[in-house]
Amino acid sequence: MTSQHDEWRELGQQLRVDSIRSSSAANSGHPTSSMSAADLMAVLMSKHLHYDFDRPDDPRNDHLIFSKGHASPLLYAMFKAAGAISDDEMMTFRKFGSRMEGHPTPVLPWVDVATGSLGQGLPIGVGVAMAGKRLDRLPYRVWVLCGDSEMAEGSMWEAFEAGAFHGLDNLTAIIDVNRLGQTGETMHGWDLDAYRRRAEAFGWHAIEVDGHDVAAVDAALTEAVATEGRPTVIIARTEKGHGVASVANKNGQHGKPVPDAPAAIAELGGVRNIRVDVPKPALDGAPHAFGDGELVLPRYEPGTKEATRKAFADALLALGRARGDVVSLDGEVGNSTYTEEFADALPDRFFQMYIAEQQMLAAAVGLQVRGWKPFAATFAAFLSRAYDFVRMAAVSRAHLAIGGSHAGVSIGEDGPSQMALEDLASFRAVHGSTVLYPSDANAAAALVPQMAEREGVVYMRTTREKTPIIYSPGEEFPIGGSRVVRRSDDDAVTIVAAGITLHEALAAADALAADGINARVIDLYSVKPADAETLRAAARETGAIITVEDHWPEGGIGDATLEALATTQPHPAVTKLAVRIMPGSGKPAEMVAAAGIDANHIADAARALVRDATGARRN
Repeated sequence: MTSQHDEWRELGQQLRVDSIRSSSAANSGHPTSSMSAADLMAVLMSKHLHYDFDRPDDPRNDHLIFSKGHASPLLYAMFKAAGAISDDEMMTFRKFGSRMEGHPTPVLPWVDVATGSLGQGLPIGVGVAMAGKRLDRLPYRVWVLCGDSEMAEGSMWEAFEAGAFHGLDNLTAIIDVNRLGQTGETMHGWDLDAYRRRAEAFGWHAIEVDGHDVAAVDAALTEAVATEGRPTVIIARTEKGHGVASVANKNGQHGKPVPDAPAAIAELGGVRNIRVDVPKPALDGAPHAFGDGELVLPRYEPGTKEATRKAFADALLALGRARGDVVSLDGEVGNSTYTEEFADALPDRFFQMYIAEQQMLAAAVGLQVRGWKPFAATFAAFLSRAYDFVRMAAVSRAHLAIGGSHAGVSIGEDGPSQMALEDLASFRAVHGSTVLYPSDANAAAALVPQMAEREGVVYMRTTREKTPIIYSPGEEFPIGGSRVVRRSDDDAVTIVAAGITLHEALAAADALAADGINARVIDLYSVKPADAETLRAAARETGAIITVEDHWPEGGIGDATLEALATTQPHPAVTKLAVRIMPGSGKPAEMVAAAGIDANHIADAARALVRDATGARRN
């Protein structure tokens, strides 16, 4: 062993000590999970990681992602060793108001994404590596520290599949195989061959190593950098709680401070204050940039018909031609979402993610880490399996646009497995999200460019069926707005709808007019944020409100309307028409009628409301 190896071993001990110190000060955290990977990270940051902590936005920097985000004490100890934070700040771990949160988030400028939910760091790392290979065209590397417990997550193997398929030799996964999970031994324990066989079957270069032998770790990292054409996984056998006899390789110590911190620190050789000069990027050049152009949105003539899913894709292509930072991802349904248009015209910025929705959204989060503007599209129903990635994208402060097509019972014959009926509710529940549901093609086209500018998670629900064009090309549809499509001075009821049901609402208004009942119709194309002012005015002026949506009754347009009216007292009763039975298969019109959200049911509900209101006034 050389003096350099001794320095790495000493640094590893410092990282262990600091992990114990910070978690003991917090009286919570995961020091033993941090201690197992300390030698791996000591070697990485001393020699192989190229990162300028003074310039975290330098596009030439490598990226380090802690997929095992609970090992945050180790990450913060690394930041201290690199001189990025002080010892005092490190010791505020898990305290209210501290940047040293229980699991890392991008409130720290050196953290790309939040990784507290296991199984996400490596899939996101695939996205960052894809950006380096295909978009930035810079040879920075992506290093991902993984836990052995999270290797049971299917999303990790989606990442292995995608990483190999895309030839991401700039990506290295380091699996900290410390054998013990939260409640006992992991699925494969210390069987490194089990991990190796699986990784190699997916097309990765795999290296088994003793994770506490710094010379062997150095050789493995060097080999990973030299490997071309495929990603590398380093499978490191480690010991949970390594270096402290009272917790080393002991079950039941997960997520707890070390019992006797002073004794443990003494056993590790005491507190150190080693400062590491982390290698800075040695690369020249700047990220590749694609050219910009003029934005020419598609135009659809009133009186014709077009599906909003088609308009979404047409507008996305127009936006891609206008903005070189816009990229498109699809879950292998591009001939239904029509993103195949983008793929054909702008292939360098299109990513086929196949039927792997978790990886698709993770890749989108990874791409936006590098400043790209990702639009990810698939059937709205299939986004539910990737919901944790949407939730965590908000924790990551990520900016990404998502298109969900084929929503609701109106898709018809495909049946309920394909019918998104909870998507409005699920996306409305995401912190800081925007939820859009355009009712015609021109509205959809106008909203797509705004999705690229909007912060946070932006979701657009689109319709499979062609619907009438009711708006003129070029009209504005600001996020947070609505359209009063039909109104008079003596409206007796307001119908609030969006998407497919707006056209049913207009037909219902025609039927009501024949009965002498004037109905106001509001297109709530922005479901979140909703146009509360317009909804409140309608409540005051008409005294009766019906909401109608191709969605379950919980969490969609009806609840958005009720929330807007909640602070206005008194407000009229709100009748919510929504899908309340489990649908089957049939023609779209049959399905909408069976769900009770067609024009006839809307008109009947309006007549009942007006009749009740008239009776109440007489009484």
